[in-house]
Amino acid sequence: QVQLVESGGGFVQAGGSLILSCAASSNIIIINSMAWYRQAPGEQRELVSHIAIIGGTTYTNSVKGRFSISRDNAKNTVYLQMNSLKPEETAVYYCNAYARTYSSTSYNNYWGQGTQVTVSS
Repeated sequence: QVQLVESGGGFVQAGGSLILSCAASSNIIIINSMAWYRQAPGEQRELVSHIAIIGGTTYTNSVKGRFSISRDNAKNTVYLQMNSLKPEETAVYYCNAYARTYSSTSYNNYWGQGTQVTVSS
């Protein structure tokens, strides 16, 4: 069973910073890419940032210059450094991995349980 375990969410004042981490379980043998999504109450889940196995990154326009995604391939872990946070970025942040396991020959999307980020004004 694939597991993605997120950590680092919490409460922060506007303008503050947080670092999110997501560690994938060891039974994942190949991760093609990892990403962070977020979902605010009453809103659809949106892609925040994405990083490919070779390190290419993308960001949604609203976070460019403030957020930074990185990964440690040896640890199957992805990080999201979030700076200058805004109240409207209050949401549950989800980790995603596009990967395959030992028991599969195909890649699938896997999700973490989500971590709450609350930004106060």
